[in-house]
Amino acid sequence: MNPNLMSATETIWAFTLVFTMYAGWIDLQTRRIPNWLTVSGLFFAIVIHSILAGWRGTLVSLEGSGLALVILLPLVLMRALGAGDWKLMGAVGAFLGPWTFVLVLVASSFVAGVMAIVLMIRANRVKQTMLNLIVLVQGYFVFGLRPNPEISLDNPSLLKLPFGVAAALGTLIIFIVAQWGL
Repeated sequence: MNPNLMSATETIWAFTLVFTMYAGWIDLQTRRIPNWLTVSGLFFAIVIHSILAGWRGTLVSLEGSGLALVILLPLVLMRALGAGDWKLMGAVGAFLGPWTFVLVLVASSFVAGVMAIVLMIRANRVKQTMLNLIVLVQGYFVFGLRPNPEISLDNPSLLKLPFGVAAALGTLIIFIVAQWGL
């Protein structure tokens, strides 16, 4: 084997990092992640897995995508996560498979939490955000998982963060940990 060639795992990581960094950049600039990127990323991930690992690779890719889409669907239905973010994570799941996707989701959620704290402190909206969280938790116990029309992505007066950036950073963190065991 030629030592200059990348392994299948390195190839997958390279494509995933480029994909998520580009999506994060677009999300930061436009506050949207376009369908042309997420859908093509999903299909590209399935194809690259199929080429590198045959049917087993295809299955891993589909499992990762399916897990991502199922786990995050309730957040999309509650209007707590945008559809572009949802499709982005579906593509990330297709690139990384189910187990690594879960790690990236946890890291991305942590990064998003830190971003949210910084955002609400900078906007001087800590008290209002905490009150909104109380309303959401109370609503969950009374009404179940239903969107709150006043506290959702649809309300332009609320703070929103580009989750694509958090996904890109979460992916980078897991890549670094996987490569160097930090």
